[in-house]
Amino acid sequence: MDDLAFATGSFRIDLAVLAARLGADPEKYYRGLGQSEMSVVAEDEDIVTMGAAAAQQILDRSGGAGVRTLMFATETGIDQSKAAGVYAHRLLGLGPNVRVVELKQACYSATAAMQFAVALVARDPSEKVLVIASDIARYQLDSAAEPTQGAGAVAFTVAANPALLELHPANGVYTDDVMDFWRPNHSTTAIVDGKSSITAYLDAVAGAFDDYLAHGGVPFEQIDRFCYHQPFTKMAVKAHRHLAARAGSELDPAALQAQIEPTMGYNRRIGNSYTASVYLALLALLDGDEDLTGKRVAIASYGSGAVAEFLTGTVADGYRAGLRRAENEERLTGRTPVDDAAYLALQRTAARPDPSNFETARQTPSPFRFGGVRQDQRVYEPTA
Repeated sequence: MDDLAFATGSFRIDLAVLAARLGADPEKYYRGLGQSEMSVVAEDEDIVTMGAAAAQQILDRSGGAGVRTLMFATETGIDQSKAAGVYAHRLLGLGPNVRVVELKQACYSATAAMQFAVALVARDPSEKVLVIASDIARYQLDSAAEPTQGAGAVAFTVAANPALLELHPANGVYTDDVMDFWRPNHSTTAIVDGKSSITAYLDAVAGAFDDYLAHGGVPFEQIDRFCYHQPFTKMAVKAHRHLAARAGSELDPAALQAQIEPTMGYNRRIGNSYTASVYLALLALLDGDEDLTGKRVAIASYGSGAVAEFLTGTVADGYRAGLRRAENEERLTGRTPVDDAAYLALQRTAARPDPSNFETARQTPSPFRFGGVRQDQRVYEPTA
């Protein structure tokens, strides 16, 4: 992994605001879920605009030379045929000699994209692959799942001599057909079986770790930090304790928490970003104060339904030179806070009665905007 950047919605709402409407104690969300706030997209933002905004940061630094593949991972699909990445390709000004494809498997597919990218780069080390993972998590209003919404995107490049993280060849995978979470074609919000979802997550991560060990992976105690998919940050705590117990770790709870706490800062403030989530965990870890040079970091990727993968990488020498710590903090603090009325208005606008023809209000300060739909054709444009 050579570079890694993120983007998110232009608005944010404190979960205490939701708690007031839902009749809940804010601590249920702050401590019970491990979340403080969540990102909310503007009317003219979607997965394409967020994904392109994340990728633009990478291209602004290094240009598009060598990029011959763009993979767009999402479970918030905008079209049953055309890949969201094709829109992003145009917004980013990439040339015509780039293959573009969309990948889907709940929250997991960005990791599949990364593994496919590694194979392409191994075949031709002169190439780079640009991966975008972008999602908007929406659930029924006034439901128990509403506080676990969110929105975010990451973009990263895979290259032969990475500046951030050198991936190891050993990996473990796991798949099981489980109806824990899904979104039918007729619905704009997901259907969730909360208890089954947690069980499926724990089983899948454990199964992927077992397969990782069977395919040459190192023991649990040789891994320094762990990045988990975080639909809410407390889920990472559950997963890490479960995995530690399965591995027979003798670390006490405080030591286990220290292995994952630095990964939670961004997800705690952004909310669930589906495919982007585990890579936001990685980015938060890299942006932290600890010098991670030479440390072995695990990525435990999970997607409901269910697919999981476990892999590790070593943090590269000089990785701090490639970070955007100050800019990332500004991106989060610069979001506009909204009250419950404004948030509800945005949520209801997203569920338009006539999705085939509409215009959006100009709201986003991001470099790209979603202009609406004209005769079933989505319109994207730079904001400048």
